[in-house]
Amino acid sequence: MTAVFDSLSDPLPRRLAAGLSRLSVALRAGQWRLAEAHGLTPTQAQALALLAARSGAARPALRVSDIAEHLAITRPTASDAVTALERKGLIRRQPDPRDARATGLVLTEAGTALAREAGDWPATLLDVAADLPPPEQEALLRLVTKLIRGLQLRGAIAPARMCATCRFFRPYAHPADAATPHHCSFVDAPFGDRHLRLDCAEQDPLPDDEAEVVWTRFVSGPPAATPP
Repeated sequence: MTAVFDSLSDPLPRRLAAGLSRLSVALRAGQWRLAEAHGLTPTQAQALALLAARSGAARPALRVSDIAEHLAITRPTASDAVTALERKGLIRRQPDPRDARATGLVLTEAGTALAREAGDWPATLLDVAADLPPPEQEALLRLVTKLIRGLQLRGAIAPARMCATCRFFRPYAHPADAATPHHCSFVDAPFGDRHLRLDCAEQDPLPDDEAEVVWTRFVSGPPAATPP
């Protein structure tokens, strides 16, 4: 009987992609409503949120090209969004210490305040995620990490500041501890899959070859127990 459904159903990856696409539609609709409530387009709201997440004295200000890369939009679209935000007094330009010919983008005080509201996730999405039992939330976070990594490797999205490709990440450094098997050498503490970050300000990316070694160790799961 299994073969009957195998012949009637679309391939499983196609059905997964269709389901994720439906989630994307719901997310975009929520972001539209949230952005419009604050007089912004979704792209402008996302740019504000990105600038807020990447701001800090220790980090260089983002450029228009950075926004285009991280939001997966064209340079002209990013430039239009930045121009509109600047006109609204939400961002300003400042000299870029990396290149005297370029300027970086920083939030104004008004932009910082609005970024906290307009750049937030739609409440419905947060509620639905919170409805999942904690073990399913943890499992989903691990799967989302894998999906993001796959999209990165295919050049579909900009590199994310994930734990799983960070030089501070030590997967399964504590294999005997099922709850917190990994280790972060930045804070020198163990942590579990439920603590995995997809955008960590302290992330220090590994070179591609080293990242692949760490990634393989992470997705392979805990090492087999040594027989007594």
